[in-house]
Amino acid sequence: MSGNTYRLSTPLTEEKIRKLKAGDTVYLSGIILGARDAAHKRIVEAIRYHKKLPFDLKNKTVFYVGPSPTPPGKKSGSIGPTTSARMDNLTEPLLKAGLKTMIGKGRRSDKIKELLKKYKSIYLVSAGGISAYLSTKVKDIKIIAYSDLGAEAVHEIVVEDLPLFVAYDIYGGDIFESALLVE
Repeated sequence: MSGNTYRLSTPLTEEKIRKLKAGDTVYLSGIILGARDAAHKRIVEAIRYHKKLPFDLKNKTVFYVGPSPTPPGKKSGSIGPTTSARMDNLTEPLLKAGLKTMIGKGRRSDKIKELLKKYKSIYLVSAGGISAYLSTKVKDIKIIAYSDLGAEAVHEIVVEDLPLFVAYDIYGGDIFESALLVE
């Protein structure tokens, strides 16, 4: 595992993520989408029935997050990642639609690792327990789809230097199998 550090801006294209290896550190800036289980179910249903999505997934980054309400005087409430494995059965349609990057926490299934190689996409993780700190990296946040889902709606989140680690790269590299991460 390389352990290099990169500062990247969205959109994360295949060209940008090709150099990343499991174990690398990424400071991500730009626009990302926040979506959890309920939003993923709606997105997959829309794709299945050939309905137009209210946003484009090509070269997008999805953060598995349900933001806490924004306190007065702040740009965002806490934005900690949720357990990513819950989205495993809902992931392939999003990858087929062009999704390039997912952010969450924890291991994913072997199937996801294979899908990431197939679709040339990556999975990034955030350290757990730092959701208040992560909120300081948010410059703007707003709901852009499925507002009836509340915290599980799709959010557009503008981040600056969001600290992340490459968990699975496009080559099958896996941070969870390396000496760089102790569980």
